[in-house]
Amino acid sequence: MRALFGRKIENIVELREATERSRKLRMRGTVYTVDREVEMTDDAFREFGNDFLKDQPWILKTDGDYNEKGEYRCIRVINVDTGERLLVSSEGFEYLRYIGIEPDD
Repeated sequence: MRALFGRKIENIVELREATERSRKLRMRGTVYTVDREVEMTDDAFREFGNDFLKDQPWILKTDGDYNEKGEYRCIRVINVDTGERLLVSSEGFEYLRYIGIEPDD
């Protein structure tokens, strides 16, 4: 699977706009794999989506980067009420550095 990732995206509105622009440019995205999942209620997911730059206790320095197969390692964040899924990578930091919307296909 491939997903489009943005760096230092501030919120979900900005992420959706950047993703749409990238799709219009026919960008292919990055091959990724999911290392673990974090489930959130709709309220928690909306709060998270309002400020991606806010520190999250579930993001660790060891999350992200590439594995030996060249796949981008991510955390899948799932809105358990709506099914929306985001992909998060810390790139060796303790905060969100890269984020993408997981495609449905």
